[in-house]
Amino acid sequence: MSNTDPRDTERSNPSSNGLSNGVTVHSTEKGPVEILEPREVPLGGPRAMTVHRSLPQKARSLVGAWCFLDAYGPDRVSDSGGMKVARHPHTGLATVSWLFEGNIDHIDSAGNWATVRPGWVNLMNAGKGITHSEYSSDTTEVLHGLQLWYALPDEHRFGEPRLDSYLPPLIEGEGYTARVFLGSLLGSTSPVETHIPLTGAEFRLDAGATLEIPVPEDHEHGIIQVTGSISLDGVEVPENAIGVAPTGRSALTLTAGSEPVTAVLIGGEPLGEQIVMWWNFVGRTHEEVELWRKRYMQEMGFDPADENSPAPTGETVGEVLPTELLGESYQDDDTAYPQFGEFPPNQPTPIPAPQLPNARLRLRG
Repeated sequence: MSNTDPRDTERSNPSSNGLSNGVTVHSTEKGPVEILEPREVPLGGPRAMTVHRSLPQKARSLVGAWCFLDAYGPDRVSDSGGMKVARHPHTGLATVSWLFEGNIDHIDSAGNWATVRPGWVNLMNAGKGITHSEYSSDTTEVLHGLQLWYALPDEHRFGEPRLDSYLPPLIEGEGYTARVFLGSLLGSTSPVETHIPLTGAEFRLDAGATLEIPVPEDHEHGIIQVTGSISLDGVEVPENAIGVAPTGRSALTLTAGSEPVTAVLIGGEPLGEQIVMWWNFVGRTHEEVELWRKRYMQEMGFDPADENSPAPTGETVGEVLPTELLGESYQDDDTAYPQFGEFPPNQPTPIPAPQLPNARLRLRG
């Protein structure tokens, strides 16, 4: 496995990262439907598991506060190598894991050990800073799921990191079943705190079924195609793509094709803030992200002169350095050292941060 971020560095420099416009707009009687096309991204290594990334796009960075989506599988782990994501950081965002098949083992620097299972949502609030690792479990033969992030609003983005897990009840209706894992929908409410109004729900529709879903008019919504042919307000959503309905709708119409459908609905109140999104950080300025990168590299023990090599002072990569070796960056704000937390011993080598681009990171959203 290469010692790079398995989620790739393609969004490190939005002005030169090869992102296409990524969005096509279709007119309907209810209003426009935007289709966000997926692109293939290898997670790294000689047997790289490929994901389909449909968010962010050059032409759309956010759906509500949702800012990132990878869809993966169904992949046979013996062929793809499965998920092997060593310790890496997050700040200013929350990750949401939703599986259809297989299990993922999660460890984080807030002291949480968890196994992500189908039907359970795992929401990791990175807050002021967290590190975690994700590996497909030894018992997993086929891995299939979604990894989503949403940007935390400014007033909540420096909170304490935490992990929440929840098994939503099954909702059954004519021609469909649903599980609402975030927010409120169809009379079901998730207890998981999000700090901004959000929706997350899995839908399974019978072949040929049509479902009308009441939604808040001031929210944006996206339908993620998982299996089968599905249309949003009459517009077919291609494989691994997202169909987006902007604000102004009081209901969404989902229509299944000739086969049963699995789809995931995301949505929420527009963030109303511009963000800087680079690697695994969501900030508000270039300088903020630059500082977090510097701290992470220092805390992990990477030599700032050669950031792909261990520090020459005897520390093991991954061992948190003592305060006196960290310089002045911890005096720049009120964030306590270590920003990215402690980690259990005897874990694989952390992932070094990629180099920042020469150009300033641009605001998005």
